[in-house]
This record gives sequence, C-alpha cells and structure tokens, in this order.
Amino acid sequence: MNEKIEKVLANLEKNNMQGIYVDKISDVVPKIKELISPGETVAVGGSMSLIDSGVLDLLRNGDYNFLDRYAAGLSTEDIRNLFIKSFSADTYFLSANAITENGELYNVDGNSNRVAALVFGPKSVIVVAGINKIVKDVDAAITRVKTITAPKNSARLNCDTYCSKTGKCIAADKADFSGCPSGSRICCNYVVSSHQRIKNRIKVILVGEELGY
Repeated sequence: MNEKIEKVLANLEKNNMQGIYVDKISDVVPKIKELISPGETVAVGGSMSLIDSGVLDLLRNGDYNFLDRYAAGLSTEDIRNLFIKSFSADTYFLSANAITENGELYNVDGNSNRVAALVFGPKSVIVVAGINKIVKDVDAAITRVKTITAPKNSARLNCDTYCSKTGKCIAADKADFSGCPSGSRICCNYVVSSHQRIKNRIKVILVGEELGY
C-alpha cells in the first residue's frame, strides 16, 4: 500500500493537484489549519469523511466565515442560496468517491452542488479522502460507487432507491452510467478530475486509514 500511495500522490502532482499524505485521521485537522487562514470564507460538500475527521467541527468553531449547509432551521431555499454562495468561497471542502492510481478524482452527485464547486468557483478546493477510496482506474471507480458509495449514502439519506434496499446499484454489473429511474437517485452527474489548468487549486489530503464511504 505504501507504494500505491506514493504512486497516487505522484500522479496527483502530475495532474497539477497537490497531494498531501497524513498517517491518521487525527492528523487531518492540524493539516487543514496549515492550509487555511483565519477569516476565510469556507464551505463544504456533503461528506461523512469531513464529519468523521473533525473538519466540520473545526470550521464551525474556528475563526472562519463558514457557510454551514447543516445549520439548524434552514429552509430548502436557504440551503440553495448557501450552495450558490459557496462558489465564491475562499476554500471549499469535500471528499472524493474514488481516487485512481493515475491521480484522477471521481465524483458522483445528485444535487451536484458538490461537483459544481469542485470544478469551478472557489479559489481553493481541499479533498479529504481515506486510503479506502483508492482504485485502479475509472472503471473500478464506477464499480466502487455502484457497490459501496451510492448504496451506503442512499441508505443514510433514506432515499427510495434500488441500491438503498439491496446494497448495490441495479446496474452494478455494468461499467457505465446507467442506474435506477428513482426521483431520489443520487447518481445524476459524474465528474472525472484529471489534469488541472490551475496548479494546486485542488489539494488532496490522503489519509492512511479508512475514512468515509
């Protein structure tokens, strides 16, 4: 796994993304503090990795202007407005559904505010991902989402989808973008982040432990 991690980090750098490695989940927050400054406007995409690593608590309790999508009492329109404001954030945080050995990020979204901010808007993007997210290639990334990520997230969000009931996508045996026709489907837009024009706008903190889905 050490050789695989080194390969991923090297290929992220080739793709103009800054690869950062930390040994443990508890190392994530101290590393984040090195990468952002007090007073920054920060926002997050939906992510269990950010919650479980303590990043969400850091942003809520630190000296930051946090556009908190999880704040109590927000209406649907309030949340939508926060999503739009997130495009002008100094730093946007999310995880990745998968990271290929070639240094590509693979992300799948339903609302797609997360992948939209990843692609364009915020000055800096920080991805926090455990080593369980590493896959060989994009085909393996597609399979990972269909058999692990989407079923677990759909069940967590109480979505009325095939995968939330069965634990796998209805098209789990296909390395394509087909799936169920549910109105609750969370696999609507698929984004592969490869070589970037803006060097180090995307920073990937790879954690040497399993983290998130």
